[in-house]
Amino acid sequence: MAKLPVVSGVKVVKALERAGFEVARVSGIHHVLQHPDGRAVVVPVHPGQDIAKGTLRSILKLVDMTPKDLHNLL
Repeated sequence: MAKLPVVSGVKVVKALERAGFEVARVSGIHHVLQHPDGRAVVVPVHPGQDIAKGTLRSILKLVDMTPKDLHNLL
């Protein structure tokens, strides 16, 4: 299993956009992204902070991606 990268919320949002997700709305620091097939996920975007590993693992599970898939999109 590939190791989880240490990334910011902005980079995760951009990677998910490359995977076909679109930002549906922004509520404070939370970016809600939706895919045309119906999948949706909320990504916290804290300025100057990286996403916690548990949170990143949860995001990847919701969008049905592996850490290797994320590495390829970064």
